[in-house]
Amino acid sequence: MTVHTYVRQEVTFSSEGVACAAWLYRPDGVENPPIVVLAHGFAATRELRLDAYAARFAQAGYAALVFDYRSWGASDGQPRRVLDIAGQHADWRAAVSYARGLAGVDTTRVVGWGSSFGGGHILDLAARDHALAAVIVQVPHVVGPASAFAQSPTLVARLALAAARDQVGAWLGRPPRRVKSIGRPGEVAMMTSPGAYDLVLEMAGDKRDELLADNDVAARIALRVPFYSPGRHAAKITAPTLVQLAVRDDVTPYAKARTIAARIPNGEVKSYDLSHFEPYLDPHFEHIVSDQIAFLNRHVGATR
Repeated sequence: MTVHTYVRQEVTFSSEGVACAAWLYRPDGVENPPIVVLAHGFAATRELRLDAYAARFAQAGYAALVFDYRSWGASDGQPRRVLDIAGQHADWRAAVSYARGLAGVDTTRVVGWGSSFGGGHILDLAARDHALAAVIVQVPHVVGPASAFAQSPTLVARLALAAARDQVGAWLGRPPRRVKSIGRPGEVAMMTSPGAYDLVLEMAGDKRDELLADNDVAARIALRVPFYSPGRHAAKITAPTLVQLAVRDDVTPYAKARTIAARIPNGEVKSYDLSHFEPYLDPHFEHIVSDQIAFLNRHVGATR
């Protein structure tokens, strides 16, 4: 199997007038390759190992576009780190539209790739955009109540109180009140699974200081997660869809995700004995990304 060299360049595209930053990967020696559009999960940026996936896709002969949502990472948008679900949906539509307008790629073979909360976003998009050639989601958010109430009742109550205060402040024009995005068990944070904090630090690599400086989100999102269930539209997805689930996932609980994934008409479900953040890291990353490339080769084929 040929391993391609590739070029990565910084690009931007506009989403509702906001400039979103992206990396564009182009494999050498492949004429009009398919393109995979990637975005991260809850309160995460492209530096958290999405470059590893995009590089592997480029080496396999696929172009890739990896973007940051508005107000996150290198993208514009104020105030910073306010997670707006509708805004992120618009960012996804803008990213796919940008990919479809690129020269030198096969714009009829655009693939959506999402992880965790971003996996929920691309499932929602795929239920509406039937021109997508294929979809890949790993550890996807599918059912709002299952994720929102997976943590202890005490933590849920504390997050709800912080969220209510932040929402009232937003209505009054005040700056966001923030909570940690990822924390250790016992902390007030949106995600506190045992071991998750250390795994995310490992994902950050030499960007740890930047991650820790930005490890917060406007608390109001805690009021919205319970009502966000993109899996409800799964039966409307027509594209071939690879769903990769972690059996020990307590961020997006496995049993619910498995039930929802089974509703995708052209879906392929793979389960792994992992926790939510382990797919991004060795030794599991290689297995996960190899399954993704095999799926791409079957359904959109880099050299087709």
